[in-house]
Amino acid sequence: MQIEDLKLILKVAEFRSITLAAAKLDMRIATASAAIKRVETELGTELFVRTTRHLRLSSAGERYIPQCEQALLVLEQARQNLKGEHDEIEGELRIALSSDLGRNLVIPWIDEIMDSYPKVSLRTHISDSNIDFYRDSVDIALRYGSPSDASMYGFKIGQVPRLLCASQAYLDQHGYPTHPDDLSRHQGLFYQLQDIINNVWEFTDGESKFKVKMDGRRASNDGDLVRRWCVAGKGVAVKSALDIAEDLLNDKVVALMPDYPHISAELWLICPSRQSITPAVRLLRDVCREKTAFLLNQLVAKGILDKNALS
Repeated sequence: MQIEDLKLILKVAEFRSITLAAAKLDMRIATASAAIKRVETELGTELFVRTTRHLRLSSAGERYIPQCEQALLVLEQARQNLKGEHDEIEGELRIALSSDLGRNLVIPWIDEIMDSYPKVSLRTHISDSNIDFYRDSVDIALRYGSPSDASMYGFKIGQVPRLLCASQAYLDQHGYPTHPDDLSRHQGLFYQLQDIINNVWEFTDGESKFKVKMDGRRASNDGDLVRRWCVAGKGVAVKSALDIAEDLLNDKVVALMPDYPHISAELWLICPSRQSITPAVRLLRDVCREKTAFLLNQLVAKGILDKNALS
C-alpha cells in the first residue's frame, strides 16, 4: 500500500463517493478505483459497500478509517518535524472568502504568509454566497457565524461587532440617527443573499431589542459594494467592524447610535474535515487572530468600539 492510496481511502470515506474523491485529489476515477482495490486486497477485506446508487463504509471500514486517519496524521507530523524553520509550512491554501473581508484584509494577510513561506500557494473563492466545500473545491472558509454542521471543524477567530455607519457628507445632509426609531427617515444600504434582502436590522440597548424594517433603493449580493456605497454617502449600512475598520480609522465613515449597538457576530475559520487542518491552515488561523485583534483594538483606542464588545 502507498500513502497516497490511504489518503484516497479517507477522501472516499469522507465524500461517500469515489467520483468526488477522485476529483478532489485530481486523479482519474479508474486510478482511484484501482487504488481502493489495491488497499482492500492488501487488507483482505472490503472497506466499502457499493451499490449502483450509493457507497457506504463496511463494518471493517468503520473500524479501519479512524486508525488510518490517525496514522496519517502521525506520519505528517513526523514529516513536518524534520523540516527547517521556513520550510515546515507548505501546501496550497484553498480558501473561500467574503468579498470585502477577503479583498481588503485577508488576501494581504495571506500575501505576507506567502512572502515568508515560498512553498505556500493560494487558490481563492471570493463570494458572499453560501459555500459548498465539495462543489466549490475549497478546503477552508473564513466566514461570520459558527459552523452550522456538527461534522465541520472550526476555529473561532474573534468576536466582531457590527456597526451602523454612514459618511459625514450623508449625515450633514440627512442628520444623525440617535435611536432606532430615527432610522425611518434614512436610506438603508442592503446586503442581499439570493432573493432575500437584509432590510430588517436589529439593535439592543442591553435590555430590549429593536427591530427596524428599513427603506432603501440599493441592494447587492456583494458586501464590498455595500461598503463603497456607504463611503460614497448613498445611505446608512450595517457592516462588520472588521470589514469597515480602515474606513472608520481614516474617518471615511462614522459609527452611529453607540447606545443601540447591532447584534455582533463571530468570525470563524471553518474546515470540512480534520484532514483539511494542515500546518499552513494553523498558521493562517494564528495570523487571522492576531490581525483581527490588532484592528479591533485600534477601533477601541479611537473610541469607536467598547472593549467589552470584543469578549
